[in-house]
Amino acid sequence: MEPYLIYGLGFSAQLLFFARTIAQWFKSEKEGEVLSPVLYWQFSLLGSILMLFYGILRLDFAIVLGQFMVYFIYIRNLQLKNAWKKIHRIVRILTALLPLVCLLWLIFGSSHNFRTILENQEVSFFLMIWGSAGQIIFTFRFIYQWLYSENRKSSVLPLGFWLISTLGSLMIFVYSIFRLDPVLFAAHSLGLFIYIRNILLHYGKRSLLSRLNIPFLNRLFHKISDKIN
Repeated sequence: MEPYLIYGLGFSAQLLFFARTIAQWFKSEKEGEVLSPVLYWQFSLLGSILMLFYGILRLDFAIVLGQFMVYFIYIRNLQLKNAWKKIHRIVRILTALLPLVCLLWLIFGSSHNFRTILENQEVSFFLMIWGSAGQIIFTFRFIYQWLYSENRKSSVLPLGFWLISTLGSLMIFVYSIFRLDPVLFAAHSLGLFIYIRNILLHYGKRSLLSRLNIPFLNRLFHKISDKIN
């Protein structure tokens, strides 16, 4: 597969991840508190599907590991939001089976499999450990969020989620520089602002929208926020 197509796949995934973060940020800024809209989890699941394929095609163990860890947490949050059953049954079945298909690909594939990923000469052993540690920390935010939400029987994004996001994102940002991965570099340089902003919202900092004195922008932000469930 041509490199530009692979990068296109990765950037498409990161656009979805970025869109979920923007949607969550807009909604939270309007309400002045951190919220967890349905759109956040829908974009997360779609992005994870694309990112899983990107990681396999890039022979990147850290990316593949991270997506396997969070995939079903996205589905669970859609269930907690009562949005999962609204998706067509066939689509739900195919979506749930996709990680198994990717796992079989990695076991039995000829050019893209666990062996070729672990023996990738472009990624040193230390860099793979650093990237994998960053992905595990970054992914653990969703495990933490899932356990937190299960305890409250509602999908929420607690403070710990954003603190873990910031630490993991910084590690992956460093990994992207040494890995020369423009997809990860762009994603985590943009994402850090949103993570830090949500931390400030948790500590009661005023919404940025409330500080704007530009009527047009205020109306635009409110209209966009009202469209987000």
